[in-house]
Amino acid sequence: MDFINTLLRFFQNGGSFMYPIAIVLFIGLAVVVERWIFLSLAKSANRKAFDKILPLLKKQDYKGIMSQAKTNDAPIARIIASGVARMAHSPRRDDIELAMEEGILEAVPRLEKRTAYLATLANIATLLGLLGTIIGLIAAFTAVANADPTEKATLLSQSISVAMNTTAFGLISAIPLLLFHAMLQTKTTEIIDSLEMAGVKCLNLMSQATFAKSRSQDS
Repeated sequence: MDFINTLLRFFQNGGSFMYPIAIVLFIGLAVVVERWIFLSLAKSANRKAFDKILPLLKKQDYKGIMSQAKTNDAPIARIIASGVARMAHSPRRDDIELAMEEGILEAVPRLEKRTAYLATLANIATLLGLLGTIIGLIAAFTAVANADPTEKATLLSQSISVAMNTTAFGLISAIPLLLFHAMLQTKTTEIIDSLEMAGVKCLNLMSQATFAKSRSQDS
């Protein structure tokens, strides 16, 4: 309870700039929650889809893979289906690889969406804190200039203390947002890397199947 009272007093003493900083913080936290849930679901969906598609690919059940891609929203399903669809028209490894890379490039923007906003919001929170402090100091020195000489030191120290609250709150908001930004970037990179590794694995299986088919036709 004492901590909450101290926090409320700190917020109230910071002046009007505490409110826009708080809004920036809440927006940033909302982005963090939304992105974390989205990326976690995407990672889980990719793993489940790959576990279903890999046995079909080993059995060369390409119709089953295309059927899975139509009913599955996981990016990996669409990527592998793109390779399978291209293989039906061109068995060359390079053509299949380009089709799958195109699928990865389509998936990346959805994974990286809004994450970059966190760094911008962190900078905005810091700058708002500094701006609030500067405006508070200007107001403090203006008030001190017209105050009684015996009260100037006390009034100035109190005014500076209040003005510095906005800088502190700006940093308190910015530091977690930067940490969350780094965490989400790492999580996004892991998912993209897993898509590329799964794509290469599936590409190798498709190339082996194409090579075996061509050898059987030649013989």
